Amino acid sequence: MTRVSVIGCGNMGGAFLKGLARSGAHHLTAIDLDPEALEAVAEHATETTDDTAAAKESDVVVLAVKPSVAGAVLDDLDLSADQTLITLAAGVPRDFVAGQTDAAVVRIMPNLAAETGNMAAAATNEGLTDEVRALLDEVGEFVEVDEELMDVSTAVNGSGPAFAFYLIDAMKQGGVDGGLDPEQAETLAAQTFKGAAETVLRDDRSVDELIDAVCSPNGTTIEGMEVLWDSDADEAVVEAVSAAERRSKELAEAFEDE
Repeated sequence: MTRVSVIGCGNMGGAFLKGLARSGAHHLTAIDLDPEALEAVAEHATETTDDTAAAKESDVVVLAVKPSVAGAVLDDLDLSADQTLITLAAGVPRDFVAGQTDAAVVRIMPNLAAETGNMAAAATNEGLTDEVRALLDEVGEFVEVDEELMDVSTAVNGSGPAFAFYLIDAMKQGGVDGGLDPEQAETLAAQTFKGAAETVLRDDRSVDELIDAVCSPNGTTIEGMEVLWDSDADEAVVEAVSAAERRSKELAEAFEDE
């Protein structure tokens, strides 16, 4: 049984821990100074504590704290070379983390869907081991990228759920405006996004080919797509990703001189 400690059990750390707990294959230690954060994950963790020293007993340590406190937390950690440290902190370079610990370091950017096993994540090639790959496989899909691509990866899959929620809500509102009650509209919109995403992942056709498959000539879908094609909706989404990428780079710059 792999011993895993998660330091920082807020939204992302908590989701990652809960996702790992689904397999029942790990001894999970939740570490956080906030009693409410620990309470939120207590039923999924083997043990909870506010003492980072507990991480010394783990095979894998997950650092899921805010970038602003990452350095301070690393100063308190005393990990050995036979341990692996996975950092989830947005914008914190792998080299910075590796310079503060003897443990093997891999940087990943997951998202909140780790909780349900539907995570999308990017992981740096450097430091990635089969042990870490196995953990990531448990909580969703991941891609291996060079460190220089972590900022844009953070924007696409780390920030992306919020962008998807925004679009789901817009489709929901369209349903409500047409007469559906909010619960019905939300179910239809959310399940439609879920099914469409699964189709993209599992179907050999390109996204454009899939759109064509849904758009019958003179049908309802093509009428809606004409509105989208004539709008700036795609440009707005691209700019949202670009803005998130820029912010990730700004966060990284704060560690360059440390």
